Amino acid sequence: MFDTVAHPHDITEIRLNRPPVNALDTALLVALREAVAAAPANGRRGLLLSGAPGLFSAGVDLPALLALDRDGVRTFWREFFALCETLARSPIPLAAAVTGHAPAGGAVLALFCDYRVMAEGPYRIGLNEVQVGLIVPQCIQHALRRVVGTYRAERLLVAGAMVTSDQALACGFVDELTAAEQVTTRALHWLGELLALPSQAMLATRALARADLVAAMDPAALPLDDFLDAYYQPQAQAVLHQLVEKLTSKKPPA
Repeated sequence: MFDTVAHPHDITEIRLNRPPVNALDTALLVALREAVAAAPANGRRGLLLSGAPGLFSAGVDLPALLALDRDGVRTFWREFFALCETLARSPIPLAAAVTGHAPAGGAVLALFCDYRVMAEGPYRIGLNEVQVGLIVPQCIQHALRRVVGTYRAERLLVAGAMVTSDQALACGFVDELTAAEQVTTRALHWLGELLALPSQAMLATRALARADLVAAMDPAALPLDDFLDAYYQPQAQAVLHQLVEKLTSKKPPA
């Protein structure tokens, strides 16, 4: 589901490896959450989340999700938000090497990191949930607002917009663009520079700066039941099933 790679400065790279598109199912969410939570206890000082060349993560594994019963769907979304909370609460800095396309859940993973380096080229990132019939919950909206600003977040969220890498840099969705083969290197460079600072001051300041993100992910405040009800609305289900049918009908390249 993912590979782990050790780098200098006690940085661990978590490289998504769930072909063909690094889609998120329940098992991957649980494994990622456990890996992120365990890293500080294992002496790691920084984390890097990366994907495959041309594709960071396609987000939620919709075919797998639609095959679940209501309890299974509830478990999936609970684990999704739990992973976001774990990323928000991480006591060590995280960088995202956005190696390509990052729609919906892929973009969410990147947003909960401290820094995002994206590949230059014909790649897009965004929270396109509205386009597939889903509501973006308040906690995820908050994560976007804190990096792009309130008005820009509203425009992106309501339209379910997927923006190009250049547009993402211009609006602050990502922090840096570089050649595809340099994305991981640049993200590691940022982490290395951060970890060279006096650690106590840096980590304490970081914790204060991210306190709003942690508060937004308070499990007691998450409207999981309301989100689940919205997921099962007939219009949302119709759009999701149409999308999956479209995806599964595509012929593989010759």
